[in-house]
Amino acid sequence: MSGAGTGPAFGEGPTEREGEKEPRDLGPLVDDLERIAGAENVYTQEHQLRTYESDGLLQYAVTPAAVVLPGTAEEVRAVGRACHAAGVPWVARGAGSGLSGGALPVEDGVLIGLSRMRRILEVDLENERVVVEPGVTNVAVSEAVGPSHFYPPDPSSQIVCTIGGNVAENSGGAHCFKYGFTTNYVTGLEVILPDGSLLQLGGKELDRPGYDLVGTFVGSEGTLGIATKITLRVVPRPEGVRTLVAFFDSTSEAGDVVSRIVSSGMVPGAIEMMDNLSIRAAEAHTGAGYPQDAGAALVVELDGPEAECEARFGEVVSICEEVGATSVRVARDDAEREVIWKARKAAFAAMGRVAPNYYVQDSVIPRTRLAEILRQIDELAGDYGLRVANVFHAGDGNLHPLVCYDARNEGEAERAEELAGLIVKACVDAGGSITGEHGVGVDKKRYMPEMFGEHDLATFQRLRCAFDPDQLANPGKVMPTPRMCGEVPGPYRQHPLEAAGIAERL
Repeated sequence: MSGAGTGPAFGEGPTEREGEKEPRDLGPLVDDLERIAGAENVYTQEHQLRTYESDGLLQYAVTPAAVVLPGTAEEVRAVGRACHAAGVPWVARGAGSGLSGGALPVEDGVLIGLSRMRRILEVDLENERVVVEPGVTNVAVSEAVGPSHFYPPDPSSQIVCTIGGNVAENSGGAHCFKYGFTTNYVTGLEVILPDGSLLQLGGKELDRPGYDLVGTFVGSEGTLGIATKITLRVVPRPEGVRTLVAFFDSTSEAGDVVSRIVSSGMVPGAIEMMDNLSIRAAEAHTGAGYPQDAGAALVVELDGPEAECEARFGEVVSICEEVGATSVRVARDDAEREVIWKARKAAFAAMGRVAPNYYVQDSVIPRTRLAEILRQIDELAGDYGLRVANVFHAGDGNLHPLVCYDARNEGEAERAEELAGLIVKACVDAGGSITGEHGVGVDKKRYMPEMFGEHDLATFQRLRCAFDPDQLANPGKVMPTPRMCGEVPGPYRQHPLEAAGIAERL
């Protein structure tokens, strides 16, 4: 389990002021949605809606007024037009595996689920392109273009997470150190804007002239529109792959190995680290053979030409041994490689063996500050009397601290959230970022001012308003305070809607 799942009982609750509003009558809109998508694909009953009340970050939960599951791009467009005409906000949702509250519904709005749009529309291996609908799972793309090609971004949830969600959050994965993130593989988008109009961005070419609106849309977290057709770049599967897991007494030693590997000029396909708490949990969950007394596990994978992999892999083994690895386990075949990765990719799910709940963050730090930040996390965990498991992409410093707690204990959820926030701020103070791949969503928007000044945030808002002047698309996400299109940037001025008691600044 990854959260309390009982609503926004702590933190910056996203629905505190919505309970005071006069309920919106969505009856006419629901009738329109049923005509568009079919009555069987529109949900309004409480027991149906509860399925969609949160994403993978269960600390926040909001029940939408209605859910619609369109089956085609034209139906998505019609839904958008209907919501726009009614002035009703909406939130797009893929598999709901996100970890920042990015797919959190709006209480008096519509949730647009894209799970029925699962078609792979075109596979063009000659030009290394594949065109998919947003509900296609991440792993299904690699399966569709294999065995000769693959799709590099690989979140741990890749068997369930969808390409539409990956585009919204600019998802990464274990192999992002070498291969990059979703934004590096999206070349074209068919987008339905918040008013229901259709927009074509990019195409099959890598770099279309003009403003990079594809890059603008990827990572916009559903605040600019809905992608209904996505053109992806795939790459040839490497000739050789070599994988090992090395065990150390401490994360500091494992971090030293990472620095030595990177400074030697090698660019591994993946460098992943787990601390002792995450090792013990993952081993109990998977039985992958990880020693439970190890202070750190370091998974290193090289890929590329066979001869180069063979030569450089020996260097990696030597570096591990020189630094003081207690053991080095080399995968002899694909089956052993899968077992090594099984433990790493099961780390989040395995936390249920440590505590009933956890609060996850994904801040980024400079790789050289790794040992320092991990020490700070240990000290903070001690101060708060909570355990923190660390699982992360060591190559690019993308941490995933998992703050473990029991929501049944009074005040423990609040302490966990506060501790997670201090970890985020420590990472930013070290020259890092509040998020690497999970997105800002509703959970991390409060930390945006830690990274960006008022003028930066005002610029973000101008861009958002250019796409969505009525702010119907995924409202309440990314921006740290409610901002309205046309609002004058700069020092706070009371908005007329606030004075009238219709809106409230958090």
